[in-house]
Amino acid sequence: VQLQASGGGLVQAGGSLRLSCAASGFNFDDYAIGWFRQAPGKEREGVSCIRNTDGSTYYADSVKGRFTISRDNAKTTVTLQMNSLKPEDTGVYYCGANPGKNLADRIWYDWWGQGTLVTVSS
Repeated sequence: VQLQASGGGLVQAGGSLRLSCAASGFNFDDYAIGWFRQAPGKEREGVSCIRNTDGSTYYADSVKGRFTISRDNAKTTVTLQMNSLKPEDTGVYYCGANPGKNLADRIWYDWWGQGTLVTVSS
């Protein structure tokens, strides 16, 4: 099983980044995919997720209206488009695979990618 997160980098406040999560080694259609982030000294927190069943999406209040998640089942990839970035969006972003349990709780995720660092300067 592999979840390869990519697309992070350094961007100024107000800028955009596009993160990708490429999945392999499991049946992608059976899993919701979520993005979590972890800032230095803080716990990992949920950012957004997308269900495999109906494509429904969820966003943390802090990113609503700025981030958009999408999935391409044919390419087994999930993308997180991040616009109007703020310094508080800084952190390591991880994608994880969830078989459909409590998507907001990271303990229900079966696998995680290695993370990609997003740094937003003020």
